[in-house]
Amino acid sequence: MEEELDIAEVGQIVKFKGMKGKVEKINDNSVIVDITINEDFDENEMFEKTVVNHKNYEIIE
Repeated sequence: MEEELDIAEVGQIVKFKGMKGKVEKINDNSVIVDITINEDFDENEMFEKTVVNHKNYEIIE
């Protein structure tokens, strides 16, 4: 039996791997999040968006 996952909606904030991201798009198995909301974004060389599997994030807002 598959575990029911809480799927984030567009505009919600999720937490993953010590970072936060704002959900921009929902896919079947993942969400695309904007990670420029992190305070230390400018200090790290990262892309502005990333893909996170539904199993790997927690909805915080």
